[in-house]
Amino acid sequence: MQEEGVIKFDLDYRWSAPDPSLDITALSSVRRDLWRRGLIGQAPDRYGGVGYGNVSCRVRPGEHRFLVSGSQTGALEWLQSEHYAQVSGFDVDRNQVHATGPIQPSSEALTHGMIYELADAIQVILHVHSPLIWQAGNSLGLPMTSRHAAYGTAAMAREVAQLFHATDVISRGMFVMGGHLDGVIAMGETIPETGRILLDCIERCGGTGAG
Repeated sequence: MQEEGVIKFDLDYRWSAPDPSLDITALSSVRRDLWRRGLIGQAPDRYGGVGYGNVSCRVRPGEHRFLVSGSQTGALEWLQSEHYAQVSGFDVDRNQVHATGPIQPSSEALTHGMIYELADAIQVILHVHSPLIWQAGNSLGLPMTSRHAAYGTAAMAREVAQLFHATDVISRGMFVMGGHLDGVIAMGETIPETGRILLDCIERCGGTGAG
């Protein structure tokens, strides 16, 4: 099994205090719901006990900057402003992410950045771990990245770009990360909409949580 939660890109990070002008209440609220369902979290019997799952949203509509939950915050039910990093840019060819904030960004920041760059309408991304959806991805007809592309890598970011060019992933609002055990990404224009996309899919699989 791949080692979870490890940053695999070159991180250009500078510490800074949380931006008091940014309200993270709604994002933390949907994340708490996902955490309670076991879709985000940290447990000794899952993935070697390392935290899993992350959430993000654009700093402002039309900007490529985004807030993303910090690395290894999975054990926390509720995230405060000090638990979010701000990603200001990334370079897939150089496998590099530029970030500031009180905490280092999630190991999936490169993937989030690619999605925001590819679709201006997407404002929110929820990356969860759902065995139910992951195992049913083919039968559900969900787009899927290559099983050879590991999480948090330039290869995964390029796979995401391929999905956006070759499939209906934007209209579906979801895809399965084939090379990332149980990894699923939901995305949308608002936080409530994105949460519904994800939870509706879980219900179609016959479950209510991680499974």
